[in-house]
Amino acid sequence: MDYYYDHLVDDYDQVLSPLRQCDNIPSNLIDELSTILYKLHQQKRFTKPMPTIGMYIALASFSCIIAMVADLSRSSENKNMWIPCKYFSLNAVSLTVIAVAVKLPMDLTNTMAGYMDQEAKLGSLAFMCIMMSYLLPSLATMNIKDLVTNIIALGVLVITLVVNVGIQLNTGLVSYSEDRPTKEDGGQIIKPSDHIKTGFGYANREIVFTYIAVLLMLLMIYICSALMILKSKQDLESKYQAAHERALIVQQQPGQLTVENLKQRVINYAIMAATSSPQLMTVCSATSSASAVIGVSISLLHVFITFNDHISKSNYTVYDSDYDWSILAISYTQTTGIIVGAIVLVFRFYAPLTFKPSTEWIWNLIKFYEVESCWTHTLSDWKRNRLYASSSPNFKIIFYKLQILGLTLLTLSQKAIVRTCKAIRIIPVLMSIWFSYCFVFVRWFIFWLVSLFGIQLRRQPQPNRDIRQYVLQPQDHMEVGDKALEYIFKLVERLIQNAEKKQPSKLMKLLENFSDFEGVRKFDSLLVDLDQSLLGVEYPNCWSLPVVTLATMALSLRSIRHSTLKNFLNEVSEGLVYVKLVEKSLNNNDELVSVQKAAERLWPEVEVYHKWLGNNLEDPDFRRKTAIQIVEWFNEKARNMVTAVGSKESGGPNDDSICRSICANSMYRLTKTLMLSYQANNDQVSQEDLFAQLSSMISDIVAACLTNLPEVITLKCHTSAIEKREESVHAAAKLLGKTSEILNTLRDRELPSLNPGELPFIDSWRDYLTAPPP
Repeated sequence: MDYYYDHLVDDYDQVLSPLRQCDNIPSNLIDELSTILYKLHQQKRFTKPMPTIGMYIALASFSCIIAMVADLSRSSENKNMWIPCKYFSLNAVSLTVIAVAVKLPMDLTNTMAGYMDQEAKLGSLAFMCIMMSYLLPSLATMNIKDLVTNIIALGVLVITLVVNVGIQLNTGLVSYSEDRPTKEDGGQIIKPSDHIKTGFGYANREIVFTYIAVLLMLLMIYICSALMILKSKQDLESKYQAAHERALIVQQQPGQLTVENLKQRVINYAIMAATSSPQLMTVCSATSSASAVIGVSISLLHVFITFNDHISKSNYTVYDSDYDWSILAISYTQTTGIIVGAIVLVFRFYAPLTFKPSTEWIWNLIKFYEVESCWTHTLSDWKRNRLYASSSPNFKIIFYKLQILGLTLLTLSQKAIVRTCKAIRIIPVLMSIWFSYCFVFVRWFIFWLVSLFGIQLRRQPQPNRDIRQYVLQPQDHMEVGDKALEYIFKLVERLIQNAEKKQPSKLMKLLENFSDFEGVRKFDSLLVDLDQSLLGVEYPNCWSLPVVTLATMALSLRSIRHSTLKNFLNEVSEGLVYVKLVEKSLNNNDELVSVQKAAERLWPEVEVYHKWLGNNLEDPDFRRKTAIQIVEWFNEKARNMVTAVGSKESGGPNDDSICRSICANSMYRLTKTLMLSYQANNDQVSQEDLFAQLSSMISDIVAACLTNLPEVITLKCHTSAIEKREESVHAAAKLLGKTSEILNTLRDRELPSLNPGELPFIDSWRDYLTAPPP
């Protein structure tokens, strides 16, 4: 039948040609038939790309699944049973992908008569419900602006989806079916009245109404959760700051450079960050638990519908829409996503129960009609503060009363939603608690039974009670269990141990030349300050720029073996990674940042192109020059550049001229220092001697800079953004592991008697070592 239809539409001119030759057929009837066939031909031509669009929908759905699986895998590795949203979170990108994934319910005109067509359209609605339940904890990672923006964007998407589905319900498109006779039907066409009896066709309307109600309910849960998150994050922040004050007292104790002390510090902050995670707080809330129950229920409903369709409708047309075979890819992909999302939601629902819920918490759970202040605090603040100010006295009273009325209604709605969510989760929570206690009893019974035979099973060590002062409660009356603390311990230890296997070996090789911090004193003489007329603007020193400048001179020494220079280049390059890390963490004033940027721009030119500000460092003439001649050559080039840049700045400096001026300034000062040293001692220095001197100074500067690593690790442990603390602590653990050997090497070195605030600055080190106070 499809063949004859395609032939009729594609070759309609040939079909109409015999009819035009018949005299008994009116010409206007043939013209109308020609017009109809032409429109059908055009429609068929325009719908040819639809299977490709269908695969695009399946690909968008698949990308959502991959992100969920990535979150699941990451959480399994980190022992985060509650599976935070890391790769799949609510943002502009995910909302765009979701809008593509749910295109089928948005389609208002495409007839989808096959049972797989209808199943795919319903599956998209179920998939949307699952994704909304999944993405709820990601609200806690947003600031107020992003929270409002994303909630509005999600609301627009959900409302548009609901309206489009409602239109299709009214037109019958969402439950439309027109099954063709099959062999099993004996060639009889199934009547529309039989659709309801078989569960097909118009019986889908009840399922669609269920999905619409769930989508609107989840949208209200999102708004409700957003209002709670604003207050709850403030409470978590106050708890965290109190624990941070206790940690500061411990940090003031001696032994700052000890790796073990730093490890304990990282563990303390890891516990604080993990137990004060905004996402964990959201997962433990009533709205998240209710959305998990709703999501799992929707997934079970969809699986049941899919299973029933494949059994009871095997004789029906599988797909009969413009999307053609791509409907199968969409349906199977989104069904897989629904199952994966349901698995995550089950873990999230059970995760809060891994804590130790107190009797008071269980009693408050049963008394679901009570609503905590955190749910209505934001609305109460808005009620006390006027959201709209009018210059007209008459309108002020009207707007104020409308504001009070509106916020009062919102508060009542908020309480109703919270009570509903608490009621939804009562039975599954009580069942889960009962199963948890049964599991504890069975485990205790096994230990008791085995002990009767004299077999001692190894018990997990109990966490140190001293660290419980750093444990924060994501919700009141819920104590973090020993198992959860054990997971945090193991995660931090594993991060440190894995990082210890990746020690910066090239940097350690560079530090072999380190004996003391004498190079910090020698690299830039204060006597050069007497010649300010050539220098123009005076720039402060940062750690990286002297290293880059000294390395530039060392790499120009062509008498040194190529392999030695190559190894030296790799060592300095790896050392600069950690030097820049110290600078970005501790040296953040504007002047130093501009100098650091100049060093950062200069080093790739030296490392990759073997040039310094356009001058070739592999010039064969360098092989014939003495060490002093090379230093003088750099000094002359730097002096000319400083003078040239200064003369060109009359029209206003730009980034490139400032960068060149900073780099040339540094080269001039450092080469002038070397020249003053040689003149004072009448030294005849070979290139080998100069290379050893430059390497030693670089090693001393890098070593002095890296003595600030403990402070960098501590700063990474404690970041101001509550949403990024856990990730920052993990980065601190990795940094501690990677630099443990360096810290052990520098541990016993005597540091200058500087104030702690002066240790991160190289100029403070140089001034102290040059003229220490009496």
